[in-house]
Amino acid sequence: MRRDTDTTRASRRRRAWTWLRLGLAAVLVLLLVLDLAFPPPLPGADGTATVVTAADGTPLRAFADRDGIWRYPATVESVSPLYLDALLTYEDRWFRRHPGINPVAMARAGWQWLRSGRIVSGGSTLSMQVARILDGHDTRSGPGKLRQMARAVQLEMRLSKDQILQLYLERAPFGGTIEGVEAASWAYLGKPAAALSPAEAALLAVLPQAPSRLRPDRHPEAARAARDKVLARMQALGRWTPEQVEDARLEPVVARSLRVPQHAALLAQRLRQDHPRARRLATTVDANLQRDLEERVAAYFSALPPRTSAALLVVDNASLKTLAYIGSAEFADSGRLGHVDMVRAWRSPGSTLKPFLYGMALDQGLVHSESLLVDAPQDFGGYRPGNFGEAFNGPVSAAAALRLSLNVPAVDLLERVGPARFAARLGHAGLPLRFPRGARPGLPLILGGTSARLEDLVGAYTALQRGGVAGQVRYRDEDPLLERRLLSPGAAWIVREVLQAAPRPGYASGAFGSRTPPVAWKTGTSYGFRDAWAIGGTRRYTVGVWVGRPDGTPLPGQYGAVTALPLLLDTLDGLPHQPGDADPLPRPAPVEAVDVCWPLGIAAADTPAPLCQRRLRAWSLDGAVPPTFAEREARLWSPGRERFQVDARSGLRLSASCSLEHPVREAEIARWPALLSPWLTAAQRQASALPALAPDCADDGREATVALHISGIADRATLAPAPGGSGRLQLQVRALGTTSPVQWLLDGRWIARTEGGRPFAHDYATAGAGTHLLSALADNGAWAQVQFRVAGVGATHTPVGDAEGAARAAPP
Repeated sequence: MRRDTDTTRASRRRRAWTWLRLGLAAVLVLLLVLDLAFPPPLPGADGTATVVTAADGTPLRAFADRDGIWRYPATVESVSPLYLDALLTYEDRWFRRHPGINPVAMARAGWQWLRSGRIVSGGSTLSMQVARILDGHDTRSGPGKLRQMARAVQLEMRLSKDQILQLYLERAPFGGTIEGVEAASWAYLGKPAAALSPAEAALLAVLPQAPSRLRPDRHPEAARAARDKVLARMQALGRWTPEQVEDARLEPVVARSLRVPQHAALLAQRLRQDHPRARRLATTVDANLQRDLEERVAAYFSALPPRTSAALLVVDNASLKTLAYIGSAEFADSGRLGHVDMVRAWRSPGSTLKPFLYGMALDQGLVHSESLLVDAPQDFGGYRPGNFGEAFNGPVSAAAALRLSLNVPAVDLLERVGPARFAARLGHAGLPLRFPRGARPGLPLILGGTSARLEDLVGAYTALQRGGVAGQVRYRDEDPLLERRLLSPGAAWIVREVLQAAPRPGYASGAFGSRTPPVAWKTGTSYGFRDAWAIGGTRRYTVGVWVGRPDGTPLPGQYGAVTALPLLLDTLDGLPHQPGDADPLPRPAPVEAVDVCWPLGIAAADTPAPLCQRRLRAWSLDGAVPPTFAEREARLWSPGRERFQVDARSGLRLSASCSLEHPVREAEIARWPALLSPWLTAAQRQASALPALAPDCADDGREATVALHISGIADRATLAPAPGGSGRLQLQVRALGTTSPVQWLLDGRWIARTEGGRPFAHDYATAGAGTHLLSALADNGAWAQVQFRVAGVGATHTPVGDAEGAARAAPP
């Protein structure tokens, strides 16, 4: 009987445990179904806030999420341990141990509420607070609290403790539209959350309890009282020493007004567009340099005409990393179209491509640094470029032509290098050029008749400091180092030496001392004053500056040397330099110093002394010392040695038809290019002239060029306006003796072009009082000059030397 009873009891216990297990399984299944049906609203990647930082982690610009909330990424490792200690000690000491709900804390809070009729202490865990932040429902009611507890358990089932803590670090409310400790630290304190003091850590730990009431920028006394409460708790629980707490209490609550960072705003916008799902984007920008240059650019351009904008890019030559990026003069200024990023806008580059042309000509063996070039009116298949200011210089060296940015020599050189080849070489090295649809590279491209971007130009200019290797500018450490050879090391070295030998405007050469890093700089101005450029670099940095109007309207009177160059030099002077930065770069082995002679252009050692009319010290590359270019027109004299026979007694020239009675002697002269004749001295012209033919010799055709005669102004004349008249000196002149086009120069400055003997009128009073020179230069090499004096008018006008190129004949 007893045995049957025991069996019955055991059977009942087994059935009870079975039902209990089934009940627990049903509850678990129900909870699992409910969990799957109502998962916690974990944040996704879409629509999250993004922060773009400088190289040191300083936020440059923050982008709100789709709800307008400013939130910076944060992790347990990225915030101060002091803050984590204060947060967990004050809010949830058992965070690492409970399953999302702390039954002891909940029971204590409930008992205190029943006894006092009010809430004395909260029972919420950090997991429950995260659940409340994510869920967004009311948690004050009973059902709301139960929902919050259920969500907390769901979070604990899905996430690790550090992941839950990270959600709190990023989403806890801190007042206004600020969420997360990192955003709050920068917004209120101006520092990263990793650098908080104990007082600051305590303040930010308590602020989410009542973010509106405790905001330190609005209610500093309330914030201080709450902070001190946290400090007292930290001392009472032995987390911080009394000395730490006492020092923290002495620290005042000082907070700045909430403001969102807006530095390198256009770069940040660009990177966010390229990486839309990224929450943190670290750049290579130097935060302090960026802020300083933004203030400097804003102040610099505040006095310029309306709608003027600017772009500035600073790059480290060794790494090609961007240290400062300013895409517009003022990002928030709609009048200046500050939202348009001019660092990557396609604009006419003006004369900024010329250094690469001269470098390629050096590499091809076409020129050396002191090759004789012709700066005079020329016709290139119907294209007639002029210089900035319409002034011409006559004979110039390649180095001087580059430093002065003369247009005619550059076009001449490009025709010999080949426009298509030049453009292709630039594109291969990372400097693409953009032409109108269907257009091909032509001669105007070297004067700005194309489009380029500032970032590509800066990348190409780094080649002058990097042995001829250009590179793509980098904005993030993750960006690959892309490099392409643009010039040989020797050509890059020579071009850099030429550019950095140019004195700064207003200063004598060498005025800044031997320990100041030399700057190799080049300016440019596009047609119609639409774009002003200055690009240059030192051994360590390359900087590019663009100034203009984003809508492409002209900015009269503003050109590279006046508007962009001062900012470029000011920026380079303000950059940190190391002692070795002022040392000259070693000269590559293929570069040699050699004496050359004009007009032949070859080495002085290979030039007979009578033919060396001017001796210069030049840089040659790979031993090449090419002669002066031959002239294009077959009708013109070709420069070089002109050999002939003369009578040994009289020195008169002999031809093939002379009598046999002459004692013969071989002779030779060195010819200058015929277009340079108006700029030569009488002695130079005499030394290059053929002797007269002997009377009994027939014409040998060597004197094919006929001299011109200027009619309308007599040589050595004095011109004065009529008494009581308008003060004008309007005279008509013409060139007699040619049917070719004639270019007219007044004191070396172009004033007109006529066909053959057609007259033209000019007011010579505009030249000012003093002595002047009027030159007529025909395309067939014939020329003439008259000197005259103007009296009875204002002061003498002194022609301004060319500062940079601008295409007069054809807009880009």
